[in-house]
Amino acid sequence: MKRITDIILSFFGLILFAPILLFFIFLIYKQDKSNPFYVSERIGLLNKPFRMIKLRSMIKNADTTGVDSTSADDCRITPVGHIIRRYKLDEVMQLWNVLKGEMSIVGPRPNVKRDVNLYTDIETGLLRVRPGITDFSSIVFSDEGEILKGLDDPDLAYNQLIRPWKSRLGLVYIDNQNFLLDLRLMLYTFISLFSRKKSLKYIQKELVKIQVDTELIKISGRKVKLYPVAPPGASSIVLARK
Repeated sequence: MKRITDIILSFFGLILFAPILLFFIFLIYKQDKSNPFYVSERIGLLNKPFRMIKLRSMIKNADTTGVDSTSADDCRITPVGHIIRRYKLDEVMQLWNVLKGEMSIVGPRPNVKRDVNLYTDIETGLLRVRPGITDFSSIVFSDEGEILKGLDDPDLAYNQLIRPWKSRLGLVYIDNQNFLLDLRLMLYTFISLFSRKKSLKYIQKELVKIQVDTELIKISGRKVKLYPVAPPGASSIVLARK
């Protein structure tokens, strides 16, 4: 059922968004006459690498800097890129990956190999399913760029402040996934484009229903400041990202 739903929604989604995508593809190409797509290797189901596609929101060859995490004030983001990121249009192109069977509409977000190499044994459980475009963590940390804004080492900050919670939320999703939950998460993702506050309340209600620990529920409301914690299965916070 999940794969059939993915095929239907990704096929019609690409058709529906085609006019918007074509418009921004033109704007991206016009600004620097370079490839409007950003294709990057990610790690998917059963640790298998695949090429994830996005609309390019950054300057040409931005990935050669060696920085994988992007803050909102990252100088590599183009003017058009800020608009694309604001409305998550860069993620829409991943419907192509869904159609190909490399991703799902709903599932834990895929990471680059450098981050997957840091996974604990427990976190490798995230690779048991196809990665997705959205899930609990995608909504809770949709402001990832703002969280990392102004920090000297965005990659390290990501691993201390965001990754531990995202991994926990991803594992919660995998352990409780079902068709109706997927539909609700798609709805909450749509709502978050207009009211993030409301979507976060819905997420907290889902987590309460699933009976996850109160700390994760509290963090998911995003009303408290994020603090460094150890990733699932680790005894200490990440001190270096190699």
